Amino acid sequence: MAPRGFTKPLYILPFDHRGSFETGMFGWKGDLSPEQTAEIAAAKRVIFEGFQKAIADGVDKEKAGILVDEQFGAAILRDAAALGFHFAMAAEKSGQPEFDFQYGEDFAAHIEAFKVLVRYNPGGDAALNHEQAARLKRLSDYLQSAGQALFMFELLVPAEKSQLVQFKGDKKAYDLDLRPQLMVQAIEELQAAGVEPDVWKIEGLDRREDCEKMVAAARQGGRDNVSCIILGRGEDDQKVHEWLTTAAKVRGFIGFAVGRTDFWDPLVNMRAGKITREQAVNEMARRYREFVDVFESAKGAA
Repeated sequence: MAPRGFTKPLYILPFDHRGSFETGMFGWKGDLSPEQTAEIAAAKRVIFEGFQKAIADGVDKEKAGILVDEQFGAAILRDAAALGFHFAMAAEKSGQPEFDFQYGEDFAAHIEAFKVLVRYNPGGDAALNHEQAARLKRLSDYLQSAGQALFMFELLVPAEKSQLVQFKGDKKAYDLDLRPQLMVQAIEELQAAGVEPDVWKIEGLDRREDCEKMVAAARQGGRDNVSCIILGRGEDDQKVHEWLTTAAKVRGFIGFAVGRTDFWDPLVNMRAGKITREQAVNEMARRYREFVDVFESAKGAA
């Protein structure tokens, strides 16, 4: 099999969120009606328009990409493919503590580029971690054998209760002092289980040395072309700017995936009638362009 990896700049606008749209934005619970599904799909169409506006305003199309779900974004995925945009689709079920395939045994039939979000803490349930790793290896093996699809892996390492106790419940202290080493350990355990992404999506890191450790782990053992991108985690603009600037200075971090910080407030304000659709699209495009500029400026300075 050919070695995995992707090294070109990659600036992703992710809006593959499902549960947060259903309950957080629309306030719906339970099975959705066709009308409710269409309403969420229409909201996501606005985000896609913001992405296209950013491209029209100067973001390099070859470096830009979207990440969307098939449930609410199937038409967007088709349009993105027709327009020649880079795109990926989530392969995981939404809102679950463990990874499982959204479409079960039919996962391979649904898309050519996969992204998965996985919650994996090496200090957590060992049996659950083992089960997740086995499922992920199936996906990794399939994508490797297919030879035409990239594998993007979003690694989240939420704190176990016992780990938070060490920091007296301070999640920021956990993020700074323990999560980075747990993320390295998680990458190593998943690699040992045969999970081989092309790109690792990494939660925001405050220290350059931690970013360097992530790249070293991702590229160890001859994985020289495997890269990392930094996540926004729905944080405010200032924090996202800090994370982008820190990651951009490290060779091996090729870009970012910032979603909610781009689109959430403009979309909420549009739905509340505070701004027009055009204003929402323009604001999403402005924010996305700004994050591209921050990353590229920091990388250029480095």
